Amino acid sequence: MKAVLLAFAFLLELAMLVAAGWWGFTLDAGLAVRLLAGLGAPLLIAVVWGVFCSPKAAVPLPPAAKYAVQAACFLTAGILLALAGQPILGAGLVVAWAVNRAVLSRSGHPA
Repeated sequence: MKAVLLAFAFLLELAMLVAAGWWGFTLDAGLAVRLLAGLGAPLLIAVVWGVFCSPKAAVPLPPAAKYAVQAACFLTAGILLALAGQPILGAGLVVAWAVNRAVLSRSGHPA
């Protein structure tokens, strides 16, 4: 069961990056701005995630702080999806992450 939850968490992390890219590429702006936002937003989230939230994070955080950074990343992705015209998908992404995180926490997996 834990392996399924961890696999789902990984898929949600990928969806978070896709959501950020989707927002950038759907901006009503010039091509250069869309490219910069579409590639830059997921890159920024990936860097934050890698530095603070990955299993081999460069900056190890206590579980509560790590959980807060994860929540901020997913909330950002949800808001970006909503701004891209997909508020239900944005809310679904955040809710799916929160439920998965809660179930993982109950099963003893740290943040």
